Amino acid sequence: MAALGRWVGRRTTTQLAAALAVLAAVALSASLIATGMAARMDQREQAALAALDDYGALVSKLGEQSTLAAEALTPGDAAFLSAWLSAFQNGPTRDQRSLEETCRTGRGGAGVRFIRAPVGKPAGLAALETERAVRAPRLGADIYLVRLERGALCPNRAVEAVVVSRNAGSLRLIVGRVVEPSGEAWGWAVLAVLATGGVILVSGITAAVFARRRLTAVLDDVNLALERAAVGDFSRRAPETGVAPELSELTLKVNQTLDRLEELLGWLRDSSDQLAHDFRTPLARATARLAQLRTASGAARRDALLGGAEEDLQALTRAMNDALALRDGEAWVFEDIRLDALLRQVAELYEPLAEARGVTLAVVAEGAVTVLGVRTLLQRALANLVDNAVKYSPDGGRIALRAWCEADGCALSVADQGPGFDPARPERRDGVESHGMGLPFVRAVVQRHRGRLTVDDASPGAVVTARFYR
Repeated sequence: MAALGRWVGRRTTTQLAAALAVLAAVALSASLIATGMAARMDQREQAALAALDDYGALVSKLGEQSTLAAEALTPGDAAFLSAWLSAFQNGPTRDQRSLEETCRTGRGGAGVRFIRAPVGKPAGLAALETERAVRAPRLGADIYLVRLERGALCPNRAVEAVVVSRNAGSLRLIVGRVVEPSGEAWGWAVLAVLATGGVILVSGITAAVFARRRLTAVLDDVNLALERAAVGDFSRRAPETGVAPELSELTLKVNQTLDRLEELLGWLRDSSDQLAHDFRTPLARATARLAQLRTASGAARRDALLGGAEEDLQALTRAMNDALALRDGEAWVFEDIRLDALLRQVAELYEPLAEARGVTLAVVAEGAVTVLGVRTLLQRALANLVDNAVKYSPDGGRIALRAWCEADGCALSVADQGPGFDPARPERRDGVESHGMGLPFVRAVVQRHRGRLTVDDASPGAVVTARFYR
């Protein structure tokens, strides 16, 4: 069984299907052979029963002649036996076909006999004594199978006979019947079975070839999707249903893996964009202050420039620490986060910057709004939205921060009165959909929390909504 399992494990689906088709054809042929042998045995048994009946009738008609010993036979007894045998050999018996009919049609049933006495000439078919006989113990005692070649009994065909070969007194008696051949019906049955076996074999091989081509086509699509993904193109996916149901689970897993890889690469790209955004402003300010320090006069001025540069470098350090924390997974601890409290914290952080431009930050929370998430990621994403809203809001504008619960989760939104955008024509930056507000990073964070980010036109301004599903 182990060897069979190893052999099956090394075969392809096509080879296994073809092997099953061949086995089915072989099994059908074997069943045909077994059925033929059983039918042939039944025909021989019928002939053996008829031969035994003929033998009993022959012995009964001989009467006391069948018990005479060789030394007791007289010339008169010999002449009687010769005349009687000729008459019995040529005369018909019950349920017996004539020899002429058997030779003409090939059908069995004709009787064959041979008698040898100690005196005089033997009578009957001499080939029954001279031809090689095969003992058939399954048919009974002293019963033999004799094949009579062409010319031995019939001039134009060979036949098989079942004979009873026994001694009756001093007489040697061989009495038998020609076995019925399989017949035309059996020939048609053989042809039908063989044709069925051929159809099974051809159908199996055809199905195997079709299955191989179908599986190969799906695997080619999977390979193509993986090859394109290897060079950064995630636009192609493997077919999941319909083409090859047996590979549906595989293609589903492949597509899930490609989706995950695309998400991770998008996350990496967006994180890089966010880091570049976080680093660019402090670096530019520090560089400008250090350049001004070269020409600055007065200790107070130089101290102010050095202090500002120091703050910029500290901001860079914090951003770098945040990036390292995200990379190392220190911030990837999911916990219950109050979105309403997080909105208030971010509003307090940006309130001085908003007041400097006369922008009002309004927080509206409908009770306790709690989601399961990573505090650092959600805080950075929300800060990104509020930063963009403050940046694009006109002087004296209003920014609404709102958090609420829905039937299938919680949500928050940031609405400003800035220039807005055309939802039908979003800009595209580096292949990522964007509305000119630095949203890819925020979208990636929301998606990591099993959420969905939408951006709508507020006329004027824009409303960015993040929904987090349970």
